[in-house]
Amino acid sequence: MDLRRLTCFLAVAEELNFSRAAQRLHMSQPPLSQQIRLLEQEMGAQLFERSRRTVSLTPAGLLLQDKARQIVELHQQAGELCRMAASGLAGRLRIAFTASVPLFEAFSRMLGDFRQRYPQVELDLQHMTTGEQIAALTSGQIDIGFMRPSPAFRIPVPIREHTLWRDELMLALPRSHPQAGAPAPLPLSQFADQTFVLHPAVLGGGLHEHILALCSEAGFVPRIAQPARETSTMLALVAAGLGLSVVPSIYACICPPGVVFKPLADASRHSRIALVSMQSSQTSASACVPLFWQSVTSREAAQTLG
Repeated sequence: MDLRRLTCFLAVAEELNFSRAAQRLHMSQPPLSQQIRLLEQEMGAQLFERSRRTVSLTPAGLLLQDKARQIVELHQQAGELCRMAASGLAGRLRIAFTASVPLFEAFSRMLGDFRQRYPQVELDLQHMTTGEQIAALTSGQIDIGFMRPSPAFRIPVPIREHTLWRDELMLALPRSHPQAGAPAPLPLSQFADQTFVLHPAVLGGGLHEHILALCSEAGFVPRIAQPARETSTMLALVAAGLGLSVVPSIYACICPPGVVFKPLADASRHSRIALVSMQSSQTSASACVPLFWQSVTSREAAQTLG
């Protein structure tokens, strides 16, 4: 169905006058009449009743008017969405984040602000470890990441990063532990003979590797009594007395009653959350990425802990 013919039909249907419709469309009347005749042939029905003085819609014309208006409006909307997508104002943004990221108040605030400013951008959110995010970025499976890289880990060159927030790794002890009431901060080396509840080893670069590096600097390899993928599960196991753990300080806000957080004296205890994406020259990712990057890295989005 020819869109131009539908546009001509709607002009005549609304004006009920070929001369005025032609003026509205900035064309002469004979070509307009020809377009209407071709549309009637295509539809297999007469669309207008014509006399010397009046023009009116036939029953077939009345039925076509609503459908034609919908088709023209959808075409206009599609064109507008395509133009918005090309400039990053519409589209789909695939965002991954590590487990601790949603605990930062600024995370939900920046997502809400972005959605309010760019309602045509669909946010596809998923949980991934730091290592999984790096693999997903380089393979084009995600556009943006919020990760917690280990201090010793070098993020690959094609990936750009921006530090958003900082906190510290802290010792999580059962409340019944002899050191639970000890003065802080505590050196990790004091707990070399203890059993730990830690994340399982996953694709490198994140929190697990940071904790192993801390233990190595303290002169020991931790004895892992129980692996747990979620930090909330780790804290529950610590509360149950299955071992101690090392977790980011942000988790103090969801710490179960049976756990005591103690600051560490170790120099490498500082941790950070980084915003990452592929360098623009390295990827054909969503055009929304620069807008999101600019929105998140604005001064108003910053939050520092510890």
